Amino acid sequence: MSIEVKIPAVGESISTGVVSVWHKKSGDFVNPGDALFTLETDKVSTEIVAENAGVLETKAAEGQEVKIGEIVAIIDDSKIAPEKAAPAEKKTDAAEKKTKPTGEESKEAPAPKQKSTGAEVLSPAVRRIVEEEHLEPAKISGTGRDSRLTKGDALTAARNRKSGGETVSFPETDQAKQDRQSVDGRFTRKKMSPLRRKIAAQLVMAQQTAAILTTFNECDMSAVQELRSKSQEAFTKKNGIKLGFMSFFIKATVEALKAVPVVNGRIEEEDFIQNNFYDIGVAVGTERGLVVPIVRDADKKNFAELELDIAGFAVKAREGKLKIEDLQGGTFTISNGGVYGSLLSTPILNPPQSGILGMHKIMPRPVAVNERVEVRPMMYLALSYDHRAVDGKEAVTFLIKVKECIEDPKKLPLDF
Repeated sequence: MSIEVKIPAVGESISTGVVSVWHKKSGDFVNPGDALFTLETDKVSTEIVAENAGVLETKAAEGQEVKIGEIVAIIDDSKIAPEKAAPAEKKTDAAEKKTKPTGEESKEAPAPKQKSTGAEVLSPAVRRIVEEEHLEPAKISGTGRDSRLTKGDALTAARNRKSGGETVSFPETDQAKQDRQSVDGRFTRKKMSPLRRKIAAQLVMAQQTAAILTTFNECDMSAVQELRSKSQEAFTKKNGIKLGFMSFFIKATVEALKAVPVVNGRIEEEDFIQNNFYDIGVAVGTERGLVVPIVRDADKKNFAELELDIAGFAVKAREGKLKIEDLQGGTFTISNGGVYGSLLSTPILNPPQSGILGMHKIMPRPVAVNERVEVRPMMYLALSYDHRAVDGKEAVTFLIKVKECIEDPKKLPLDF
């Protein structure tokens, strides 16, 4: 009997994906739970596993865009797994005595144990990076158990090559043939990864479907820095995690959304949907692109719970373990370009949301305080919003509310 392998529904608003890597090839026997391929969407990478045992026949090529519900492979469960070769029968004692040499020659030297190169067995995550970056596993030193390659080994090798470090050669593949330098060596043409293509399409769609406008302000970080410094030791000892700035901005954002509810809504065809809950997306940069995991019910969580959520998402994002449900349903997004040194930016909306707050680098700057010039740690804030749903007055009011909560943290519920 032939069993169809279809692209599963991986979340609302996701209608297509890209088959980035096949972990099993046509003709391979697969068991239930074996990773068949990786599906890349604009939100997350998902490994699709076999639900039945049998021989696989693929119907979609690597790099092909597929629709939800589309058949990409068939598993023939009428075929059984190939039997392993039976071990050779032991010789009888008499035969051993007859054929075995005597004296010193009878001592058998143990076969030298070959050290694993780490290239023989690759996890799906490592294999995906190896194939997309065109790495040769045999030339990468594995740091895992039995010298196996880890995801970190593969990412390091890819970075080394891109930065001009140790060059890792790779076999001639169809993808490799597309990655070519120009004749004069002035540029290199490289095909974009499936995830990057989807991110690019999402950003263009956001620009084309919303009337995006950005308003700016600045906030004095002195009070937050002082409060954070005084509370850090006790907070870390009590909760096992450090108190960061992001939790303050999530709290301030919730207060601003309560003050200006329209920013917490979205346009859906001819209707406006007003969200009465506060699921805040926090943008996280990874080796494979930007993802936005969601802090659920941010208004109901204390500072420790927010920091634990943020730290947990950062780890999962770096390890490629984010699930699609971690990225769905946000009502507003915060992006912190300051961690990369950005002084000012105009963030792009995360559709279908109507607003995104941009944080930036904290810089000591001279400012007027009580008619005197003082040097204060200042941060520029940017709010990009959908002008179809949010008026300028509402956007400015929202941003001023965030500023007030940061400059006077006593306006926040300080539940340390």
